[in-house]
Amino acid sequence: MNKLLLASASASRKLLLQQSQIPFLVIGHNADEESCDWKKSLEQLVSSIAIAKMDHALLPHGNENEIIFVLSADSLCQDSRGIIHGKPIDKDDAIFKIKALRGTGRNSTAFCLDKKKSISGSWVLQERITQTVTAHYEFDMPDQWIEHYLHVVPTYLDLSGGVSIEGFGARFLKSINGSYSTILGLPLFELRESLEKIGFF
Repeated sequence: MNKLLLASASASRKLLLQQSQIPFLVIGHNADEESCDWKKSLEQLVSSIAIAKMDHALLPHGNENEIIFVLSADSLCQDSRGIIHGKPIDKDDAIFKIKALRGTGRNSTAFCLDKKKSISGSWVLQERITQTVTAHYEFDMPDQWIEHYLHVVPTYLDLSGGVSIEGFGARFLKSINGSYSTILGLPLFELRESLEKIGFF
């Protein structure tokens, strides 16, 4: 059975793959997300970051003619004023982002899926699929809940906009228009289709 090499440290992505029974191993990457052009549209930016992560994935040594499947992804959100938000840099930034994202926002998750073959000691790209999925959601956390939220959700610095719609954060999620798993960090329907197309299963 093939295993997916996941170039992401996201706890949500790992959990989604586990729950979907897609076997995977986590690998690192050394991409500089801030070097991407943040003047692009939400969808263009998140796609470029996912591709940068793929291009800087830390791949293992391969045996001659070995085939591997590698997945990278990124998620960003955009508030009602059109400002794009990534992960908070600190607690104060998280509070700012949570307040900015009140009301209707957009979340885009892009993934890059590569099939590579080991030839003469190098991984050679055989096929690549990239896809970006956007969902709309309404998240509304009153001021009096923010400090408690940050205490209960210690991973907020690893979340796009500092926002979690799972667990404790779910009580502030009013509505979703689109894919729930996209907002969590990985559009599973589109990923499953892409894995089928690329010959993973």
